[in-house]
Parts: sequence; structure tokens; C-alpha cells
Amino acid sequence: MKWMQQVPPLDLAAGEAARVHIDQLTKPTGSLGRLEALAIQLAEITGEPFPQVSPPGVIVFAGDHGIVKEGVSAYPQEVTAQMVLNFVGGGAAINVFSRQIGALLQVVDVGVASDLTAEEVISRKIRYGTGNFLREDAMTREEAAASLEAGAECASQMIQQGAKLLILGEMGIGNTTPSSAMLAVLTGEPVDDVVGRGTGLAEAALLRKKEIIRQAIKSRQADPADPLDVLAKLGGMEIGAMAGAMLQAAAMRVPILVDGFISTVAALLAVRIEPRIIDFMIVGHQSQEPGHKQALSHLRKQPLIDLELRLGEGTGAALAFPLVEAATRMLREMATFDSAGIAGKSEL
Repeated sequence: MKWMQQVPPLDLAAGEAARVHIDQLTKPTGSLGRLEALAIQLAEITGEPFPQVSPPGVIVFAGDHGIVKEGVSAYPQEVTAQMVLNFVGGGAAINVFSRQIGALLQVVDVGVASDLTAEEVISRKIRYGTGNFLREDAMTREEAAASLEAGAECASQMIQQGAKLLILGEMGIGNTTPSSAMLAVLTGEPVDDVVGRGTGLAEAALLRKKEIIRQAIKSRQADPADPLDVLAKLGGMEIGAMAGAMLQAAAMRVPILVDGFISTVAALLAVRIEPRIIDFMIVGHQSQEPGHKQALSHLRKQPLIDLELRLGEGTGAALAFPLVEAATRMLREMATFDSAGIAGKSEL
């Protein structure tokens, strides 16, 4: 199984070489703060003291959710397919930001509830939407594994096309509900602390969403020690695909720039499958979804930016990408004290 490939250890020697070089650059030691730590992490991930992250690759996975029948989303299910066509037409936010950063972009259907005829959509459809997990498992264990496999294969293809960093996005009306349910089971956090308004639920609908998730968790009895069981019973195919893509990227020593709430739940799932993958992750931004902060605390990751976003699609990670690229440019392009003929710090 492609998604079960072994994740290599970090290259600490490359990281140390980057650190030594950073300390020779024309600036006070440590004065570029987290940017310096980011540069060292990228060196350790890639095995290159002077890593490159351009061009980035953006993969948007799309899938529908049976749970929307319970009224957990402010938008109807058909918006998923309509937004997929918007992606391939170049009109969505992720298209704008991908163009800005010169990203390769793929849109993949892993579980949209209707047939998509646009040639630009990569079809890896596993089934037409998940089951309503309030009343049945979201999918079979085999389908959950297939979503991981689809993500891994798409990531491998994207990296072979030249992507030096991976951003995983998603589209799926209602997908904050399975993400919240998965997060609650995987971490033991209370449902009230991990459920938000998603696409903009009113207060009464939010309370209903929380109660539905509580009932579904009780009914499904997913095993928190078995991440594939949690994905199958409560998850979504686009969530599984993102996790599979992350696992594949780490296996190929490619940095993963994690997006918002749903992407971070996929990251947590991937970490539960293979703990070493956490070292290959950089979190792009802090989402407004309350569960995102909880998920980040369990991953022990600090986001690069906070712009009060809650869109998904990979948009927050794409907006944060210039900071990641700045870290690599600092390594490659800044002068050292010797090369610039500047006196270094005196030993006092």
C-alpha cells in the first residue's frame, strides 16, 4: 500500500549545516527568529542545507458527506460539485493564490456525490459521497484505505511533476462535521470545544450540529487507537486523501504546508498512522474554527500567520507560502560577514 511507505528520519546533518550558515549571515545571531528555525527544519526535511520550496504543489481533494442530510451545513450539497467546476475554471480563491505563488494545481474528485464531466478534474472517485454517519458508518474500511491510497498516488504524481512543497486543500460541503467528530474521538476533547459554525451556521443550527456529532460518536463507537477505523466510521474521503498525500510527501522528503481545520485533522490522522510525519509538517495559519486550535495543540505546532480565515481549499497555506520561501531565500541569497566584508560580532 502506497500510503504505508516508511517515513525517513530527519537529516540532522543538513539542518546543522544550515544553522551554521545562518549564524554567519549579515545579521545579529537569532535576529530573524522563527524564520531561522523554519529554514533549519526545511533543511532537515529535504536533506539539503540550501533547500528549495518552489514551485509548490497544491492538490484540492473533493468529496461529499451524507451527514448534510441532518442540516449541519448552511449550504446545499450540490455546491461541492459547483465549486469543483469553479476550481478548474480558475475562479476560486485557491486559484488566485496559487497563481500568485506560481503553484502547480490539481483538483481531484475522490467522492463527489455527482458525476463531473470537466476534463481538468482528476477522477479518483471511491463512491458518491459518504454515508450519513449519524445512522451508518461513513464508509467501509476498504473505502477509507482507498482514500488514503488515492491521496498518496496524487501526491507522488505531483512531486514527480516538480513540486518541492505540498499544500493540501479540500472541498466538501458539511466537512467540518466529520472533521470535528474525528478530532473529538482521536483526542478525547469535548465536542463543545471542537465544533464551530463551519460555513456560517446560526446559533440553533450550531447547537443541533453539536448534538448530532455527540449522538454519532456514541452510535459509531470508533476506536481512537485505530485511525483507519475513525476515518471509516466518521470521516470523509477528501480527509483521508489529504492524510495519504501527507504520508507520501514525507516519504519523499517533501515539506508539507498544512492549511486550516480540516487539513489539520487530516494531519492528525496521518500522525496517528505514522508519528514521524509530524517533523515534515509546517502549519500555515490559524483558522477561526475552534477545533483548529485544539488540533494544533495536540500536534504541538504553531501557525505562521493568523488572518482570521475559515475558507479551506488550501488558501491559508497558500497565503503563508511566501514566508516559507523567504526562509529558503535567506539561506541561499543573504551575504555572510566574510563575503560582504563586514566585521563580525566581537567576542566580549
